[in-house]
Amino acid sequence: MVPRLMADAGFLDSLRAVIGDAGLGALGLGLLGALAFGVARLRRRPAPPPAAPQQVPAPRVEAAAPVAPPPPEPVAAKLAAPPERAIAAISPEPAIEAAPEPAPPPVVATPPPPPRASLRERLARTQAALIGRALQLVGARTLDAELEGELEALLFTADLGVKTAEDLLARVKKEAAGGSAEQVRAALRGAIAEKLRRVEPKDEALATHAKPHVIVVLGVNGSGKTTTIGKLAARYRAAGKTVLLGAGDTFRAAAREQLQTWGQRAGCEVIVGPDGGDPAAVAFDTVKAAVARGVDVAIVDTAGRLQTKAPLMQELAKIVRIVGRECPGAPHETLLVLDSNTGQNAISQAREFTQAAGVTGIVLTKLDGTAKGGVIIGLADEFGIPVKYVGVGEGVEDLRDFSAGEFVDALFGS
Repeated sequence: MVPRLMADAGFLDSLRAVIGDAGLGALGLGLLGALAFGVARLRRRPAPPPAAPQQVPAPRVEAAAPVAPPPPEPVAAKLAAPPERAIAAISPEPAIEAAPEPAPPPVVATPPPPPRASLRERLARTQAALIGRALQLVGARTLDAELEGELEALLFTADLGVKTAEDLLARVKKEAAGGSAEQVRAALRGAIAEKLRRVEPKDEALATHAKPHVIVVLGVNGSGKTTTIGKLAARYRAAGKTVLLGAGDTFRAAAREQLQTWGQRAGCEVIVGPDGGDPAAVAFDTVKAAVARGVDVAIVDTAGRLQTKAPLMQELAKIVRIVGRECPGAPHETLLVLDSNTGQNAISQAREFTQAAGVTGIVLTKLDGTAKGGVIIGLADEFGIPVKYVGVGEGVEDLRDFSAGEFVDALFGS
């Protein structure tokens, strides 16, 4: 500040006028000294402490009431907005929700198989031709000599065989002479049931007695032999058994192919030989393979032949010997397949085949399409060979285990 005062021209001129130049010089020196002393004191004085900042109370902030979010703008409005508004309205992309899993396809219930036809339905023709006609003859009459003659003629024409017809008639005369139709019916039923019970199998169905359980199947051409083998193989497979088939019918055209088709259906292998080859060689190969592979059941087909051809019947005996040589105790079953349509000729076939190959069981086929099913009574009465199966249709389920009680019930309609 002093330099500024001293530098001011007006101030100096006024001061000269009062004290003159000499006084001004002395005065200036004195003023300068005083000013210097004052400045030194000012420098030595401590600076005052800084004033504490004035604390201003913080303004009270009241919580704002919650504001409800604005309702979502319709998609159509967003799409219709101008570009700048649409851009401003864009918010962060919402999380993409996972698409719901597709519903599993509806479970379609497998329709149950059709109910198996009753044996009574399958034996309808035989029932009508044998039991139905007998009961019609009796009607409301009593059993006298005239009625006995009519019953005798009926039984002799019912393919029962002469011996069996005579036995049945004698039983009816003994138990129902002079009696009513109901007594005749009861006597006839009892006599037939007694004969059929003799040939009811003692073993359980599909029983096996060795491993492999060897079955040799015999029969004339057209009896249903190969078809029976296929159905039997399918039944064993359904029971959890492994099966091997031997196509021993090397003479009939397409016999091997027919058996191979059944083998594919049943899921089992078929051993075949050359056309016109030795059936005994095929039987040997089949049993040998079954032993080596540990198969449960081996079924050997044979060529169909007439029971009147001695060389062919001798060939069957050879097959049985070879099978037994390869597998001791085999064959464990020798099944004779008979066509019920042949009537009493089936009895003749059973006689010859039994002598040649030692038949252990009978399969009576095609009972559903004939009125000659009464032949089973004649077979039971004359040979006493177990009737293992009866064929009453084309399906696998139509090769049924024979039951004497069921058969008699079907014949008599109860």
